Amino acid sequence: MGPIDLLEVVGGHLDRLGCARFTTGSLASMLYGEPRFTNDVDMVVRISAQQVCMMADSFSGDDWYFSLDAATDAVRKRSMFNILHVRSGLKADLIVSADDAFDRARYQRVRSIEMPSGRLEPFASPEDVMLKKLVFFKEGKSEKHLRDIRTMIAVQRPERLDWLYLADWSRELGVVAELELVRPAPK
Repeated sequence: MGPIDLLEVVGGHLDRLGCARFTTGSLASMLYGEPRFTNDVDMVVRISAQQVCMMADSFSGDDWYFSLDAATDAVRKRSMFNILHVRSGLKADLIVSADDAFDRARYQRVRSIEMPSGRLEPFASPEDVMLKKLVFFKEGKSEKHLRDIRTMIAVQRPERLDWLYLADWSRELGVVAELELVRPAPK
């Protein structure tokens, strides 16, 4: 099982439960930028405690590690829980939506991307992936986030990105200086 397979399995279960979601993180930055290795799938999800209980049945058995207690706690705290595919070591990190203004904006900008299987999967927009990576860079100073963003800008082409949206949300998220580190020079 690879990351795309895991995305489709977990995504399929979330769809059957009626959970709005989108993929972000490394898998999204690879989609919009340059492929690299990742062993996890990051999804933002709107999920209830009841839906988590129903999900537990889908991820039981020897192939999966799923903690109902951790997932229920994550829903209550609006934090994160994960689902681990034991044999491959891959994991899906499910980030319970904060339901704040930024998450609502991100849900409005979701893009449906066709997977190799033909299945459409919801992904965060390139701008939203970049903004979250700027936040992570500010918090941890990991240069990989800036590299990912620069690659995404190059692949997506600067003129195709919504720089007004990026500027507005970088102010709201407190990452204006970080955005300037990756903004291409005007031509």
